[in-house]
Amino acid sequence: MKKSLLVALILSGTALGAAAQVKVSVNDVVAAEESFNKSVARKGIKEGFLSVADPEGIVFRPNLVKISEFYGAIDKQPGKLTSTPKFARISANGDLGVTAGPYVYQNGKSDDDKIYGDYISVWRKDLTTGVFKLLINVGEQHPEPEQEATVDFKEPDLTKQKAASKDPFAGKKILTANDQTLNHSLELSTLAGYKEFLSPEARFYFPGFEPVTGVDKILKFVANEAINITATTVNTGRSSSNDLSYSYGTARIKKGNIVNNYNYVRVWEADDNHRWNLLLEIFSTIE
Repeated sequence: MKKSLLVALILSGTALGAAAQVKVSVNDVVAAEESFNKSVARKGIKEGFLSVADPEGIVFRPNLVKISEFYGAIDKQPGKLTSTPKFARISANGDLGVTAGPYVYQNGKSDDDKIYGDYISVWRKDLTTGVFKLLINVGEQHPEPEQEATVDFKEPDLTKQKAASKDPFAGKKILTANDQTLNHSLELSTLAGYKEFLSPEARFYFPGFEPVTGVDKILKFVANEAINITATTVNTGRSSSNDLSYSYGTARIKKGNIVNNYNYVRVWEADDNHRWNLLLEIFSTIE
């Protein structure tokens, strides 16, 4: 099943029309990430996460668990966590955002105690308080980076602002069908599936490797590492402006002769032709 079969159904909702545009900036979600990082540095990892957790917020430790349940059940998480946002997007309506970048976790005093990796965080605005809350946080480990990541913060297209859909469940069905279509395509041919769905600005995060950016480099990486994927969608969600969405699920990946189980998180963006393109994908190891 081709992604093009879903095009006519992908975006729904009524345009704002003559209503004034709401001021939205990518810096809104970057500020939420930076505030969170300061809270972690000041209060510690446990209290930092609890202070920003969305009521439905999740992490993978290693399986999916609510942020409030995981951090509420432990006395303390030792060590120091430093995260640096290098990538950020926000929806036109300003209610959903994503940040990504490198992190360093250190539970000791020497450089040998440092663990390096990259993370993706999805943020959802609390419509009552106007404050961004952490909806999804997932990371993958890799060796110390050879060079510093470049900054990629992109402003939203405010012409895509819309009134919220009166039927959000219909939108969820579309997102789920889109994610399932990619999963089916990947099972048939991993390279062909990614080629069909990847955004030109796509980033691919796989455990043990630094992020891979761009369609050509991602396809080359997948081919060189002999990656084959079988995945199952667990949940999806989107912004009210229908231009930014997320999905997550489980995957069984064969890499060469090695087979492991993973969680995946995907961030999608809608292009000018109303197609959902895969912007970010990260896998975290379950085993």
